[in-house]
Amino acid sequence: MNLDEKYTLSNGVEVPKLGLGTWFISNKNVGKAVVDAIKLGYRHIDTAQAYRNEKGVGEGVKASGIERRDMFITTKLGAGIKSYNKAIASIDKSIQKIGLDYLDMMIIHSPQPWTKFRGEDAYFEGNLEAWRALEDACQAGKIRAIGLSNFQQADVENILASCTIKPAVNQILAHISNTPAELIQYCQQNNILVEAYSPIGHGELFKNTKIAAIAKRYQVTVPQLSIRYCLQLGLLPLPKTANPAHMQNNADLDFLISEKDMEILKYIEPIKDYSKASVMPVYGGKLNFKSIMKMIFSTK
Repeated sequence: MNLDEKYTLSNGVEVPKLGLGTWFISNKNVGKAVVDAIKLGYRHIDTAQAYRNEKGVGEGVKASGIERRDMFITTKLGAGIKSYNKAIASIDKSIQKIGLDYLDMMIIHSPQPWTKFRGEDAYFEGNLEAWRALEDACQAGKIRAIGLSNFQQADVENILASCTIKPAVNQILAHISNTPAELIQYCQQNNILVEAYSPIGHGELFKNTKIAAIAKRYQVTVPQLSIRYCLQLGLLPLPKTANPAHMQNNADLDFLISEKDMEILKYIEPIKDYSKASVMPVYGGKLNFKSIMKMIFSTK
């Protein structure tokens, strides 16, 4: 794969087909990770307000020496921000922290606050307020594209019913053994690019012997197989790593998975335990003070 390959979003903005995820990379260390990735040819960096490393990402971009126009930087609006005024203030704060003149994309991190994730309250009105703020920021030239994350079909429909700018992406958990086909199809039918975070299942796919056997047949690593799988589904994978060797390996994708093997990989048994990430709602956990502390201290 050529790291210059791009998808074209619904508004005509181009985005590199492979990005670098930065979840769990500290603000202190993320700048070096960004510089290393850019040296290897990466031009797409994904961060979030919740990652607390936006400042470091911006510093890495500036330290790389690359032209700003050649980079694509995404951040995410905090999951708990569900009012117009708070969203506007938060958008401006992210731009200030990152220290760049504009953002290439900003997305709503979750349809519900994390402690209410997939609860009874869909926060439809709050999401419309947050979306209106993103639209205004986009129209003001602060952001080139806007989108969603962790939105189910009903959540997306709520936005589409009243928006003036359509969501460009929906960033969701998608990997071998966890491929939400109906949601992916719905988004693609509405010209919404699906971005796949945790394309290696937060590292848990390494433990699956069936996946390892298929990777061996293609003479590739499990991460390479997993990332290629996402790309062949028309998704944009965002593997997270601070290791330059892993960054290089993740981008060495000069092979194709057969249709037969793609079907096998779609129906590999689901992951039952995402290890330390299991406390996070997107992996089936329920956030509370105890689980937050566990997550923080297990990643130091």
